[in-house]
Amino acid sequence: MKIYDISVPIAPGLTPVYEGDPGIEIGSWHSIARGDAANVSVLKLGAHTGTHVDAPAHFIEGAPGVISLPLDALVGEARVVEIPSDARAVEESHVREAALEGCTRVLFKTRNSAFWDDPRGRFREDFAYVTPGAARALVASGVRLVGIDYLSVEKFGSDDFETHLTLLSAGVVIVEGLDLRAVAPGRYDLACLPLKLAAGSGDGAPARAVLRTPE
Repeated sequence: MKIYDISVPIAPGLTPVYEGDPGIEIGSWHSIARGDAANVSVLKLGAHTGTHVDAPAHFIEGAPGVISLPLDALVGEARVVEIPSDARAVEESHVREAALEGCTRVLFKTRNSAFWDDPRGRFREDFAYVTPGAARALVASGVRLVGIDYLSVEKFGSDDFETHLTLLSAGVVIVEGLDLRAVAPGRYDLACLPLKLAAGSGDGAPARAVLRTPE
């Protein structure tokens, strides 16, 4: 059994942040070097920093928040589907060709994976995304979790957010910011657990996500 950490590290100046979202600040609250009994860090970052989960409340007012996400959607068998590197988006045709019927969780490995070779805090606007047609096909296939290897499933600059709304309104959990560089297409066991945030709008939370080869 091999375990793949498909989460991205979080650090100021290293982790790209979606345009307009809060930046990342990590400071020292207590420090042994300054004479304190222990080291305690203080974190300031957005709920959609790095590898993170989107809850329905992200785009739907009054919808369930991250604390209400079903754990059985976040843990279990997943399929990694590789999209050709020349594709600018995950299209409906890609979903249909993947024959996802009976697949509960799907993670798309796209041209975005190469972005993690040298992130250096620079947000890329040209990332591959999931088209609304592909989102509708995913819902129709019965998928409960969709992941992608950059910071959004939505086309950059979208003004209707149709992909998010299609997935979230159907109760599909969205996982964004995955690092799938080392992962080959195929079936794995997924564990993706967001922070159990019980305040704010519940729109989402950073997560640690891992894949392991089936036993």
